[in-house]
Formats: sequence, structure tokens, C-alpha cells
Amino acid sequence: MSGNRCLYLFSRLRRHIHTRAARSSTGGFHVSPASSLPQVPHWAAPVVCSRNVSSNSSTPKPPDTSLFVPLSLKSDSTADGAVGAELTQALDKNELLKILNRFYKRKEMQKLAAEQGLDARLFHQTFISFRKFVLEMSLPAELHIILNDICCGAGHVDDIYPYFMRHAKQIFPMLDCMDDLRKISDLRVPANWYAEARAIQRKIVFHAGPTNSGKTYHAIQRYLAAKSGVYCGPLKLLAHEIFEKSNNAGVPCDLVTGEERTFVDQDGRSAGHVACTIEMCSVTTPYEVAVIDEIQMIRDTSRGWAWTRALLGLCAEEIHVCGEPAAVDFIRELMFTTGEEVEVHTYQRLTPFSILDQAVESLDNLRPGDCIVCFSKNDIYSLSRQIEARGQECAVIYGSLPPGTKLSQAKKFNDPDDPCKILVATDAIGMGLNLSIKRIIFNSLIKPNINEKGEKQMETISTSQALQISGRAGRFSSKFKEGQVTTLHSDDLPVLKDILSHSVEAIQTAGLHPTAEQIEIFAYHLPDSTLSNLVDIFVSLSQVDGLYFVCNIDDFKFLADMIQHIPLNLRSRYVFCTAPINKKQPFVCTSFLKFARQFSRDEPLTFDWVCRHVSWPLSPPKNIKDLVHLEAVHDVLDLYLWLSYRFMDMFPDTGLIRGVQRELDDIIQEGVRNITRLIKNTDPTITDPLQTGNKRGQTLSSNSTAGTGFTRNRGGHRRSGETMDNSLSSRLIKDGLLTPGLLHQLQKEWSKDHDNDNREKGKKNKKR
Repeated sequence: MSGNRCLYLFSRLRRHIHTRAARSSTGGFHVSPASSLPQVPHWAAPVVCSRNVSSNSSTPKPPDTSLFVPLSLKSDSTADGAVGAELTQALDKNELLKILNRFYKRKEMQKLAAEQGLDARLFHQTFISFRKFVLEMSLPAELHIILNDICCGAGHVDDIYPYFMRHAKQIFPMLDCMDDLRKISDLRVPANWYAEARAIQRKIVFHAGPTNSGKTYHAIQRYLAAKSGVYCGPLKLLAHEIFEKSNNAGVPCDLVTGEERTFVDQDGRSAGHVACTIEMCSVTTPYEVAVIDEIQMIRDTSRGWAWTRALLGLCAEEIHVCGEPAAVDFIRELMFTTGEEVEVHTYQRLTPFSILDQAVESLDNLRPGDCIVCFSKNDIYSLSRQIEARGQECAVIYGSLPPGTKLSQAKKFNDPDDPCKILVATDAIGMGLNLSIKRIIFNSLIKPNINEKGEKQMETISTSQALQISGRAGRFSSKFKEGQVTTLHSDDLPVLKDILSHSVEAIQTAGLHPTAEQIEIFAYHLPDSTLSNLVDIFVSLSQVDGLYFVCNIDDFKFLADMIQHIPLNLRSRYVFCTAPINKKQPFVCTSFLKFARQFSRDEPLTFDWVCRHVSWPLSPPKNIKDLVHLEAVHDVLDLYLWLSYRFMDMFPDTGLIRGVQRELDDIIQEGVRNITRLIKNTDPTITDPLQTGNKRGQTLSSNSTAGTGFTRNRGGHRRSGETMDNSLSSRLIKDGLLTPGLLHQLQKEWSKDHDNDNREKGKKNKKR
């Protein structure tokens, strides 16, 4: 290149660069009092917002920039860095580093960047990336010339700003489309999402009352009398119950759950009525009557969105909602936003239940019709063994048991001709099972819960939970016409009375959840973000009014992170991540991962493939560990069936899988019937925890709770930070062979014996 032509190109390029700088939206790079600063983005302007204001007057909350993950930029092989060096000279990296550091320390630059959405965190992260880009990569010619001018004293360090911001928007693409992202994640008027429901004037009927008040019965009677209807329940067992009740009444009814589709018409045509789990209800199918059961779950931090969706979106002439009176005012307020009035029918409990003045204190005091409620499987295992050691049979029900096994155990307990008269259960009995219970006995009042931040914590059960469980005693359809409730330990009884003396806290908010369509549009703007990060940013930017909250998404993110490395399109990835699996089960998580990997290869998951994976056929359980594994395998088969209705071609063998699942259910039922033997086989060295723990001179860790890091105090409260010792009593509790309450009782008995011995010794010494 000739010298004259080189100078000509160089001068034109320099003029072009500075002309672009002068026209920049920042209004200039040399910051001085006279500089024209950029306008604040309209989404950052402060606006006052209250609970019931319109969607146009809410203050957008600032984004949580800790969720903004910077993208790594690759060097562009076509970059014209060589041209910049040819037109000027090679840049000295030490000088560049000094210039960049000066730029970083400029308060004016930080202020300008903040007005463009770059807070201190993002500014620092952008600087780290930009510095690496400048020092290690091939630079564009215009940036090379600007940096050379600054090195030579012919430019100002602020001239770097537009290139710095361009780099920021490359590594943080959300900065360039924040307005669009905020519009997509605007959840302030969810009623408008359901155009079909808004096109009709629906009649809302609220059946309010406590458990066993007949509220659901009256709603179902209207459902059965209608030409078409949908029942939406929280559990598969409830959907099954309505499915059977409807068909037995001569009203053809289909069943739809996440894992099952049963059509009464042999040709597969839909019946006029359908019973479904609430997540599976259709918001586009017209019905005459819809029933939404347990409406108070609209505030549930994980599943509340499903009740919100059903209430706002069902296309039915009449919507009958059933639930606690504490939800009435809130549902009225929610329906005010849709222009629909709520008609309230109030019911009283059909049979009374009373709180006893005395705790049971000993398992020797159990009577037929008793149900001991626990909040951990270890307590279930321990208590069931101790009960059977006393010569009484007991049924066992807990959440992770298959539905068939739960029904089998319920039938065993309800059968007047069966010798089994005691039930040991978790709060899984609170909904979905008809049980003939005379007395509810709380083994503990402490239950693990997930708070609004997604953190697990141990806390005393709420009034709503206590009433839901207590209300299972003395049901109208059972042989016991009056229910009773008490505790196993005397320390807990005053706490239970206090809990039940309070009224149920009124519902204040309803849950929402981003839809697949919203996430897809979000991903269009941020194509390089992971699904977990997309959902995080969505929730961070989402705006809700005072009636709503965004449901906890930790389980969704857990699954998204697990399969992030597997190549799947966004819609398939989203569907996989909404699968209802127990993330505490390693075998279920491993299976989920293998299912996704096989799916990504476009290889159908056949019956033979699944059988190899779960090692079918399986043997009956020999101990508790085997039983837990069988429950996990049942969950894996459920996962297969759940996915088969979303990807029919890739999960083709549903009939065969369902047959295997029925066989597995029978095996698990047999294991649960012999649960005492399984517990004994888990640790054959221990014959009876009652005898083993009550040895003269044995040190007992009073009120300890294994594996939780908490200590049980009076009334069921716990203190954190106290750990278990390695004593025999601690190991017995950890293995589920001894409960904290029984341990406390043993300690008192030992202390009493010890005091008596000391008194006897004192008398002998006096005689001497």
C-alpha cells in the first residue's frame, strides 16, 4: 500500500470513528459539566404502585444482576485487527493496561454505564471481560486506532466508553432487550391470559366449610346433574374416586392424570364428564359445570399456580370451588378482577370432634380406630414395629407409597373383619382417602416445610394443617360418629390446643408460574442462556400485583441443571423439567437423566430398554432399603408414563409398562404388609428397641432427633445447631428403630429408677 493511500485511508477512518462517536446516544465521551447525558430508560423510571392499581402503574423492580451470566466471546478470525496495526502501530500491552485501569476508575463512566443498566456488579464483570478482549484478542481497526490515539496523547480515555458498552451488550445480551424482557415477564393481569373464559359470564359458587362438612358432596351433585363437567382435584386418588363415583352413578366419565388416560368409550371418544388432577385440566374445552377442590391450595408455594390457572381459565358456565372459609374473601377479590360475582354456600361439620385433655403417652394405651400421624418415614417404621411388638396389627400409609398400596392399606384398616385396627400414617391421609378413624394422635407437631425462598425449615404445623388432619377423625360415612384428637406426648398437647384455638389465617395471594410459551419468547431474546438461568431472570424481572406471587421454581431449576449438557430443543427441555419427580431419590434422578439422554439421541425408550434399566423382574423386599428402592422404581415407571403422554412416539410401550407397574404395586403391598419383618431385617442385632434402650446405667440423649441437626423442646419446638452424639440411643433413632418421644419416656423411667435406687441406698446408709 502506497504512503499517500495509507494516509488517506487512515484520515478517513479516523474521521469516521470520531463522527460515530459524536452521534452516539451517550451524547459524547468527554464527560464535563456541559456533557449531554443519556436519558434514563423508561423501565427504570419510578412509579408508585399499590395492591389493586392497574397494570400500567406498577414500579418495575430492578433486575437481580447476580443472575446475569456473562457469555464468553470467541476471537473473530475475520477481524481487521491487522489493518489497525498497519494503519497505526502495534499496541503496548502495559500502556493498554494503564489506560483501561484509568477508564475503570472514572466515576463518570460508571455513572453513564449505570444509566444504561450496568450496575456496579455488571460494570466490574464487563471490565474484566473487556480487558481480556483488548489484551488477548484481535481488535477491530477502529478500536485499535482509538486506543493508539489515547496512547499517543491524541485521544481521551472516555473514548473507550462506546466500545465498552458494545462489549457489555455482547456478553450481557439482556441489556439490549430489557424492555422486551420486562413485557414478556409481566404477570400483573393473568386473567387476560384466558380469552375463552373471559368471553363468557361464569357463575362462581364457593362451597365453604371444614373437613367432613359435605361441601364437596354438594358440588359433586351439581357436577353429576350437568350435561358436561370437569372435576379438578389435588391428588390422583381423589380424581380416581370421582371417576368411579360418576361412572357408578351412570354418568360416563373419563379419567385424566399426569400418568393415566382412561376413556369409558371403547373407541376413545371423550365423555361429557372428566375427572382430573388439577394440573391436567383443559382451559379451552367448554363445560357446563366445573368443580375445583381444595381451593385453599391456591396459596401453595409449589403448586398454587395450578389452582390459579383453573379458577381464572376454565370455560364453564358454573365454577364450583370447595375449600376453607379462610379463602372466601380472597376468591371474591380475585373474581372482582374478572367481573364475576361469588355466591357463597357455608357448611358446618357433620360430626363433632373434640380435643382430649390427656395425651396417649404410651403405645399400650392405643385403641381400635386410632391413627398416629407422623411427619417422617423413620417414625412410621419405628412406631409400626413397636405396635406389632405389642401384638397389634397396624396399617401404614405415607406419601411415597403407590396409590394402589395406599388404597390397599386403607381398605385393610377400614375392614371391620380385619384384625388390623391401628393406622400409622403421615399427613398423606389429609386428603384423598376415606378412613374410619376414631382418634387422631399426633406423634409430633413439627413438620419440614419449604419457605418462600425455597429453603427447607422445620416448624410447627399451621392451624390449617392441624385442622385438615384432625378432621379425618369421626367422618360422617364411618362407623365413628364423633372424632377425637390428641397427642402421643404430653408436652405436645398444650401446643396442639393452642394451634387449634386459632382461626385459619386468611389467604392473601395466589400462585403463578411462567408458561412454556413465555419461556420460549424469552429464549428468543437470550438464545445462549441456559434454561435454568432463563427462568431465574424471568422470575427476577417478573411483575405481579398484590394478589399474586411467583411459585417456587427450585425443583424446575434442579432438573434443568441436571440435563443442561444434553442436547434438547427448548420446548422438550421445558417439558422434561416440569416432570413431577422426587429429587431426593437418587435412582429416580439417575433414571430421569438416562431418559433425557436416550430421548436426545432420537432413540425410543422401549419396554425392553426400561426393563434392563430397572433390572426387571424384581424380587420382594427383604429389608427397608429394598422397599424404598421398589418405591423409587415405581416412581420411575410413573415418570415413563408421564412422559409418554407428552412424547408418544418416543415412549411407545405404555401398556406394557403399566402392566409391570401393577405387578410392582403388588410386590410393594406385600412388603408393606410385612413391614415389621423388613424393619427387623434392616438391623437383625436389635430385637426390641424398648428393651434395648432401657438398660440400667445407659446414657440417653433426651429429645434428640436424628439426622436433622435440631433438638426437640417442650411443645415440639426445636433449636438449631445441636448435633447428635454417637451413643447407642442416637444410632437407634437414626436407624428409625426408636422415636425421640419414646427415648424421652425411657429417660424419665430410667431417671425415676435411678432416683429410687439412690433413695434406697440413702436409707441403708442411715441404718448403718
